[in-house]
Amino acid sequence: MKVIFTKDVPKKGKKYEIKDISDGYALNFLIPNRLAEAATKESIKRVEMIRGQDSAVRKVREDLLVKSLQKISESTITITGKANEKGHLFAGIHTVEIVDEVKKTLHLELDPEFIVLEKPIKEVGEHKVLVKVQDKSATLKIVVQKA
Repeated sequence: MKVIFTKDVPKKGKKYEIKDISDGYALNFLIPNRLAEAATKESIKRVEMIRGQDSAVRKVREDLLVKSLQKISESTITITGKANEKGHLFAGIHTVEIVDEVKKTLHLELDPEFIVLEKPIKEVGEHKVLVKVQDKSATLKIVVQKA
């Protein structure tokens, strides 16, 4: 069965992607949970139009971020987390937390996919994280403090 994904589904498909999925998975999980819809001629035309608009908006956001990379490289973000006496965090800091803090501190709309983080930050201290947009990159300094 051909479906159009309405949200990103890990290991299955990305938003607005059209794929062939098994009937049972589509009818019993994806469609009832509003993660996908059946692909008809009308819905495919609508998705193609939305995808074009979405890519244009995305391009504008990426261009603005490229211009803001200098601001990102000069900035320091402070994140607090619960840690033990040795400085190991109980919960790692992932890209989502970094994006939220950048939004609050620097007032920049940054997508998690632009942050290159090999593994979650699990230690208190100063860390450098690479932010890569298009072919340009900057290093964001993150200070993790014990709560």
